[in-house]
Amino acid sequence: MLLRLLRRMNRSCFQPVVVSLVRGGSLEAEIGALGIPLYHAGMQQGRLSVSGFARIVSVLRKEKPDLVQGWMVHGNLAAQAASLLVSPQPRLYWAIHHSLDSFRREKPLTASLIRLSSFLSRYPEKIVYVSHVSREQHERIGFRPGHGVVIPNGINPDLFVPREAHRTSLREELGLPADALLIGLIGRFHPQKNHAGFLEAMKKVVALHPEARVIFAGSEMEADNEEVLVLVRASGLDKAVFLLGERRDMERINAALDIAVSASSFGEAHSLAIGEAMACAVPCVVTNVGDNGLLVGDTGIVVAPNDTEGLTRGCLSLIRLGSAGRQALGARARERITGHFSLSKAVSNYENLYSTSLSGKEGNGLCVA
Repeated sequence: MLLRLLRRMNRSCFQPVVVSLVRGGSLEAEIGALGIPLYHAGMQQGRLSVSGFARIVSVLRKEKPDLVQGWMVHGNLAAQAASLLVSPQPRLYWAIHHSLDSFRREKPLTASLIRLSSFLSRYPEKIVYVSHVSREQHERIGFRPGHGVVIPNGINPDLFVPREAHRTSLREELGLPADALLIGLIGRFHPQKNHAGFLEAMKKVVALHPEARVIFAGSEMEADNEEVLVLVRASGLDKAVFLLGERRDMERINAALDIAVSASSFGEAHSLAIGEAMACAVPCVVTNVGDNGLLVGDTGIVVAPNDTEGLTRGCLSLIRLGSAGRQALGARARERITGHFSLSKAVSNYENLYSTSLSGKEGNGLCVA
C-alpha cells in the first residue's frame, strides 16, 4: 500500500522520502524507480539498533521534513523517537495496518512495542488505521482516542480487472483444462493466514467437485518450502494444489480465479488480496477478521474466524451458483471496490489529511519511516 501511495501521490505538492528500517526489501527497486530518495537504517529483523536509529535521525536532519509518517508498529516508534531529536520537530503521524485480537498471538518483542505505543500514542498528531475494527481494538487498550482516522487500503480497478484471457492463460500455464474450477488463497506463509485450516476446508470441496483446484500465491508459498509441503501432504490434496510462490502478476492470478478465500484467523485489518480479487469480479469467502466482512459486504460470504466448516459451506455455496451466478455476484463485488475502496480515493484521503496538517507551511515534504 505504501508503494501504491507513493506512485499516485501528487509530486507537485509533496516530495516523499522513504526510510527503510531494514535493507533488502522486495519493493526497494520499485520505490527507487519512482525517483524517490530511499535510505536504509541498517537494522536487522527483530532487533533494535542504536546505530540504525542514529541513521534515521541523520536522515531527518538532512531532509528536514515537514511531516513524518510512521508505517506500522516498528516504523511508528522509530519515527516517534527520531522526530524528538531534530529541530524544528516535524509533524508526526502513525499508520497501523493490522488488527489486534490478542497479545498472545504477537511475537514477544512486537507485543512489548504495541504496549509501549499505547503509552506514546499521545504524541502523534494523527493515527491512520486501515480498518475500523483495528481502531476500536487499539483504542480499547489505551491508544489515544480522538486522534484516529480510518483510511482503508485502496485497490486500482484499472489494473485489477476481469479478463477472460487471464483465466485462459493461467490454466494453460498450469496444464489445466479450460473448465477447471480455481479456488485461491493469496497471502504469505504465516500462521495468521491459516493455510492449514483452508486446506482442511478444501478437502470436502475437492471430494465433491474433483474439477476444483487450489491455488496458493504469496511469499514462501512454493514447492521448496518443506513446511508448506507437509501441510499439503497432510491434507491429501497433493494433486489438487498449485504453489505459485511470490508473483508480480497478481492482476492475472486474481482474474483467473473462480473463488477467492481469506481464511485468516487473526491479524488482518483490511485485506488487499481480497480487494484485488473483488476488483477482478471474483466472489469471495472470508473470515470476519478486521474489516474483511465490511469489505466484502453482501457481495460474498463471511464466516467466523477458524470456522473451517463455514469456509467449506461458503465455497460450496458459490460453486452451486454456477458460472453465471458467480459472475453476477463478482460484478457487484467490483462495483463495491470502485465505489468505496478505490486506490484513487485512498490516495486522496492521505493527501487531504497531509494538506490539512501542513496548510500554511512551505515545502510540504513527506518522510515515511
